[in-house]
Amino acid sequence: MVRAQIRSQAQYRLSLGVEIASSAAFGVLDLLVILVLFRVARSLGGFRFPEALLMAALAGSGFALADLAVGNVERIKDYVRTGLLDAVLVRPLGSLAQLLSVDFTPRRVGRAVLMVGLLGVAVRVAHVHLTPARAALLVVAPLAGLVLFGAVFVASAAVAFWWIDSREFASSVTYGGREFSTYPVTVYGGLFRRVFAYGLGFAFVGYLPALVLLGRPDPLGTPAALGWAAPFVALAAAGAAALVWRSGIRHYRSTGS
Repeated sequence: MVRAQIRSQAQYRLSLGVEIASSAAFGVLDLLVILVLFRVARSLGGFRFPEALLMAALAGSGFALADLAVGNVERIKDYVRTGLLDAVLVRPLGSLAQLLSVDFTPRRVGRAVLMVGLLGVAVRVAHVHLTPARAALLVVAPLAGLVLFGAVFVASAAVAFWWIDSREFASSVTYGGREFSTYPVTVYGGLFRRVFAYGLGFAFVGYLPALVLLGRPDPLGTPAALGWAAPFVALAAAGAAALVWRSGIRHYRSTGS
C-alpha cells in the first residue's frame, strides 16, 4: 500500500517535487527562528548557538522522521466521523498499519532529509568529539525520537475515538512538543519543565542526548546516565500509546457513536 501511494503521487512529478521542497522549507523556517534568537542573545538558557543547534537538530530529526512515518494518523478523526474506519476494521490487517500506509505522504521526506543533514552540520559546528559510544548515541537518539514522537502522534490522535474535534488538542501536544524540544530545557519554568521535559519525555529526544555528546553536565543537576535513556523512554511511550490506541478501537461503535 505504501508503494502504491508513492507510485500514484509520483505520477505528478512537478507537484510532488514542489511539495517536497515546501516540506523542507518549513524545516528551514525552524532554523531561522533559532538564528534570530541568537542574533539578540549570546546564549540561551546557558548554552551557546552551536550547542543549542545540536539540541534542535536531534529533536528536529526525530520529529521529522516521526511525521513522515506516522504523522498522517491525525486523519483518524475523519475516519471516525464518516464511518470509513468500519472498512478498515473488517480487513485482515492491523487498523493502525492500514491507516499509516493508505494515507502515506512522501512529500514529508523533504523535511526529514533536511533535518538529518542539519544534524551532521550541527555535530561539526559544535565540535563534538565522536567516540564509538557517542557515535552510537548519535544514531540511536533520532531513532528514539522517531519512536517517542510517533507514540505522541498516535496517542493524541486516538483521543478522536472519544472526542472527534480533538485536532487542536492533538496538535498542541505533537507540534507543541516539537517546539518545546527545540530549545534547551533550562529556558522553561519548573512545572512546565517537569510536565513536558520529563513527564512526556521530550527532554530525552534532544536536550539530554546533546549533553552527553557535548560532554557537558546538566545545569539542572540531572544524572548524566539519563542522556543514554532515550531508547527506554521511547519504548515506554510506544507501549503507552499502544494501550491508548487499543482502548480507542474497543470504544469505537461506528459513526455516530
